[in-house]
Amino acid sequence: MLDQTFIATARRQAREIPDQAALITPTRKWTFAEIDAESNRVAQGLRALGIKAGDRVGCVTKHTADCLLLTFGAMKLGAVCAPFNWRLAPPELDYLFTQNEIRVLLTDSAFMPTIEKVNRGGIKLTLLTEDADSAVSFAQWRRTYDPVETGFEQGPDDTALQLSSSGTTGLPKSVELTHRNLLTLCHEGPPHIGLRSGHVQLNALPNYHIAGLGNVLLIFYIRGTSVLYPDFEPAQMIAAIARHRVTHMFLVPAMILFMLQVPGIENADFSSLKGITYGGSPISEKILRDALKVFRCDFYQLYGLTETTGMITCLAAADHDTDGPRAHLLRSAGRPANGASVRVVDVATGRDVKGGEVGEIWIRSLQNMKGYFNNPKATAEVFPLGRDEHGGWFRSGDAGYLREGYVYIHDRVKDMVISGGENIYPAEVENALAAHPAVAEVAVFGVPDDTWGEAVKASVVLRRDTQASEADLIAFAQERLARFKCPKSIDFAESLPRNPTGKLLKRVLREKYWVGRDRRVS
Repeated sequence: MLDQTFIATARRQAREIPDQAALITPTRKWTFAEIDAESNRVAQGLRALGIKAGDRVGCVTKHTADCLLLTFGAMKLGAVCAPFNWRLAPPELDYLFTQNEIRVLLTDSAFMPTIEKVNRGGIKLTLLTEDADSAVSFAQWRRTYDPVETGFEQGPDDTALQLSSSGTTGLPKSVELTHRNLLTLCHEGPPHIGLRSGHVQLNALPNYHIAGLGNVLLIFYIRGTSVLYPDFEPAQMIAAIARHRVTHMFLVPAMILFMLQVPGIENADFSSLKGITYGGSPISEKILRDALKVFRCDFYQLYGLTETTGMITCLAAADHDTDGPRAHLLRSAGRPANGASVRVVDVATGRDVKGGEVGEIWIRSLQNMKGYFNNPKATAEVFPLGRDEHGGWFRSGDAGYLREGYVYIHDRVKDMVISGGENIYPAEVENALAAHPAVAEVAVFGVPDDTWGEAVKASVVLRRDTQASEADLIAFAQERLARFKCPKSIDFAESLPRNPTGKLLKRVLREKYWVGRDRRVS
């Protein structure tokens, strides 16, 4: 790696390729020099507000270019940007703003009705990504400051970015990713998925996901161009491929399905397309066959977590063999990538299991997070053997097995549901539903969904002499949680299955919905 920090990369790109397009949005093109200069303005503006090294600034925006400017501007002071999911409800954002100690907030005018319901007592300034009467415009604000370098230098193990990851207790945790984490991904990752300098990636993923902002940073690092859209609209994505001569895309399988359903896609121009990378959930063989036929490019599957800065394993293009002798590999998540090591551990004994046996997946990588912000206990729990020069062994919470060097994901130790690429932790949904006066007990779990991979289902025991319908409980949850986390359906039961010690047996609730499937996750 040429650089020790991502800011060093940004400064070097501005010097060496100042006029090359780094970002293209629906409204403008950003060169590498413009990003460096505008992020200098942001840094000077934050400094004028008293923002200093170690402070956190937040953004709740669909506009990844604006989020990147804030991220780089914060880095140039040693501060840290924390992007948040714009689909969250006010109570969720209220908790995250407090937990992350947010001092400045960037958001879209469309989200101000939600933001206004949140306690912003610790926030010095709220900026809008567009002109509006309700707050200061981000563009106008930064134009009042000169694009002068701060001269601040960070180290490779300083925190560069902070992303939220929900926890099994129902409370989100904040993942601290360092410059070393990000640069390892950006330096080691591209060869695995066919990316190199000059390539153009189409990206409509949200910036609060490691796959969204992480991909922008990766393309920035290799001197490529990111074509960014604030929303995923299938027909718009298809047209953008030809318009911008897109070479690569990162999609979740549901996005691929929606694009395949656009009328006339078989006549679209995909001549520039070289590779599609997908993750978040495995792809069905039918969707894959159709996609290979329509897009006529290489496909790569990735597995990783926010805590591992994204990609840890990769299923190579050569392993996407739908009809040949390697077709069984499609059920895997590929081989370890980026210098990562993977082991499968019997949690009860702490020893590795034999090949083909199921245990918890542990990962050692320089991409492993610095830790959970202000949560040393949770950090210690996921690094049971401590840290070392290789990043330490991280407990993924995923159950799986190794076979001939390939990693297979079997189940989730932590019961997480993944729906449309979004991580949903049942405890968070259960806590919301349990607040309803009619609910005595509740268990939340994932069931198969042909479109989203999994859907959230709840099994509820009502209190004696009370009533509540499925619609009542779903509406109650929607007042407290982002809609994508809320149950799509609810079963009512007299009791929930438990073992002799009283432990809830979610696998019993899930089992009937997963009969006939090779894995217990989608």
